Amino acid sequence: MKRSRPIVVVAGLLVAGVIMLSWTQTWFTVDLHAGAAVTSTVDADGAAVVPQYTALAIASLALFLAMTIAGRVLRVVLACVEILLGVGVVVSGITALGDPIAAAKGAVGEVAGVSDLAAVRRVVSGVDVSLWPAVGIVGGVLAVLLGIVVIVVQRSWPGPSRKYGAATAGAASDARAKAPVERDAVVDWDDLSAGVDPTAGTVGSDGRRSTDGAGAERGAP
Repeated sequence: MKRSRPIVVVAGLLVAGVIMLSWTQTWFTVDLHAGAAVTSTVDADGAAVVPQYTALAIASLALFLAMTIAGRVLRVVLACVEILLGVGVVVSGITALGDPIAAAKGAVGEVAGVSDLAAVRRVVSGVDVSLWPAVGIVGGVLAVLLGIVVIVVQRSWPGPSRKYGAATAGAASDARAKAPVERDAVVDWDDLSAGVDPTAGTVGSDGRRSTDGAGAERGAP
């Protein structure tokens, strides 16, 4: 389970790549009535049909990269976001498949010189659907599944933040030990509380207490 993190992260990057690839491919080939436009067919790619795919894929890509350095709580949050991104991809793809003419309205309108959906429907004689919408939807489903997998297995992943925190705490402790202590009433009171005589010496730059002359005279018989 501890070795699952690189596998999940690589899988997440691949899924984001699949979604992005489907976005660049032709989704629908729209056939137009004769004389409706200068061309008889219009190819509507993912960029025209589901423009939100690129943002969802890039967000998913950045999310899995962030998981490599995130702590446990943040990993759960990122996994939940990934599930939502996957749902967005699936819903967008299914919506486009449900009404291909509406999804390709922009691409058809540019060729036929119309912008109203009703007018676009009138100039369309048929629509051929490629496999790429299904590929994009499958990518969204995989993104949802990966988000669920991360929530389940991320507890066994090592936390880089813990190592960093320990190193930072150790460095801070060493810095405090090496820093010279200035004598004042608060420091003297702390020394008395710890059972240390504040008049017995001073703390040097090396963090060690050295006996001064005054202390030696007071300690001499």
